[in-house]
Amino acid sequence: MGWAIALHGGAGVPLSLPPERRQPREAALRHCLQIGVAALQANKHPLDVVELVVRELENNPNFNAGKGSVLTAAGTIEMEASIMDGKTKSCGAVSGLTTVVNAISLARIVMEKTPHIYLGFDGAEAFAREQGVETIESSHFVTPENIERLQQAKEANRVQIDYTQPIGKEEKAERSIADGDSQTGTVGCVAVDGNGNLASATSTGGLVNKMVGRIGDTPIIGAGTYANDLCAVSATGVGEAIIRGTVARDVAALMEYKGLSLKEAAAYVVEKCVPRGNVGLVAVSATGEVTMPFNTTGMFRASATEGGSSEIGIWPSLQD
Repeated sequence: MGWAIALHGGAGVPLSLPPERRQPREAALRHCLQIGVAALQANKHPLDVVELVVRELENNPNFNAGKGSVLTAAGTIEMEASIMDGKTKSCGAVSGLTTVVNAISLARIVMEKTPHIYLGFDGAEAFAREQGVETIESSHFVTPENIERLQQAKEANRVQIDYTQPIGKEEKAERSIADGDSQTGTVGCVAVDGNGNLASATSTGGLVNKMVGRIGDTPIIGAGTYANDLCAVSATGVGEAIIRGTVARDVAALMEYKGLSLKEAAAYVVEKCVPRGNVGLVAVSATGEVTMPFNTTGMFRASATEGGSSEIGIWPSLQD
């Protein structure tokens, strides 16, 4: 037994990602991991830890959540998030946010202060104002990089994930979003303390050029986010594929009903339940195990354990 933490900044990072795009994200992962480790060492509850880390990721414009959220087909922002406590299975989720600075914190307030699990769009925005949650003009979330990404997607007549590299007009417009070089779209964190308490949190801006009103896996409990008394899971990739595969819940179910280890269960889900090029996840178990598998080109990820192990990575490591 011992604390452990893992976080991600999106799956499917292309091998051609240039240093100027890679290095700020690596630095952010390192910074966020340090924040999470310090919180666990200070005996903060895992629910507080995952919210803290995801807030930090939301505030970083280099990731597709919060400040870095990608744009809809209408050039607008629609953010979503969810959070779950493993011991109680309490959870909260939000979608369609346009002015809330930290979607993950609103998801937690939904969990703790309403009889519901999931609020969306105008109702979620109104609830945020009622609760005094920090809001800001939507223009705060619109970055030059995401304006460029939307233009690329429109020129190609496609929906795309935010790490997709610039494309030539000669490429086929029907190129799939399940392109192995382009999967991402989420930030997330999972944590466990020395007492086996688990929590998971996930946040995203969704897909570039998505239809207004589209909802992905991130706020769907059991798809993009799940935690119980065995494990905590946060997924990233193509939302539609993750929803079909009930990715996060399936990891827990394989541990519960088939007796698989965390690593075995997560590997099975990533390799067998979702088509290649569509998913990555981070997970921790009640006993302090960590796993971060993906079937995309790469995944921005970081982890640490009380035993002293630590990893910050993007592409497959030698031991994978």
